[in-house]
Amino acid sequence: MTWRFGWLALAMLVAGADGARAEAAKAQTCAKERFEDADSLVCTIDPAASDLRLFWRDRAGAPYRRFAALSRSVEADGGKLAFAMNAGMYQTDFSPVGLYVENGAALRPVETTVIDGPPGRVPNFYKAPNGVFFLDRASAGILTTEAFTRKRPDVRFATQSGPMLVIEGRLHPAFIPGSTDRTRRSGVGVCENGQVRFAISETDVNFHDFARLFRDHLACPNALFLDGGRGAGIYSPAFDRDDVSWHGGYGPMFGLVE
Repeated sequence: MTWRFGWLALAMLVAGADGARAEAAKAQTCAKERFEDADSLVCTIDPAASDLRLFWRDRAGAPYRRFAALSRSVEADGGKLAFAMNAGMYQTDFSPVGLYVENGAALRPVETTVIDGPPGRVPNFYKAPNGVFFLDRASAGILTTEAFTRKRPDVRFATQSGPMLVIEGRLHPAFIPGSTDRTRRSGVGVCENGQVRFAISETDVNFHDFARLFRDHLACPNALFLDGGRGAGIYSPAFDRDDVSWHGGYGPMFGLVE
């Protein structure tokens, strides 16, 4: 009996250690990163091994608006919300600006309008080129809007935003080194080995420096701006973050479901 109980205790100890390692791995989805004196919270997700989705409206058809509401909905379905971030810009009714695809259904059409003018006078979404982040069954991608409309990939989830931050390893041509247009910013990149990396700055940064975070520090050949100022937000229980938008809520959201 002693021998059997000894092995049982050892098995339970190993199982407990494995569980602790698994929980630690989940907690490490997000990590603090520092690049050239600017702090960011960066969350790395493998789309082939994770359940990353886009969310906008609940079963009643109302926008979730808050990460806490999305978390409760995910838990009601038997899951757990491990991470969330605003997924682009939105109208005053919290509907997405531009293309939005959820579970294969295009709920909003692609926006192809181009606005010409000085960089400081063109709304961020319309700083051409803007782009589309998309997910299929096991991978993610980012294309300029022009390339996306030309290729028309079959996607499960997609959100359009702008401007592009990094395009095939090149920074957006409108970005100005040393620009004084500095604020908090959020974005997403598709990076080395197909990893998806979300970043939200903890300090005010300009577009040029934020784009370089993705290209030069996070190894993302393609990256897309999501939002800025107090309209950018993140949900990360591991970092005790449940941001609330000063606009009264968010529109579309990324969510990692466990």
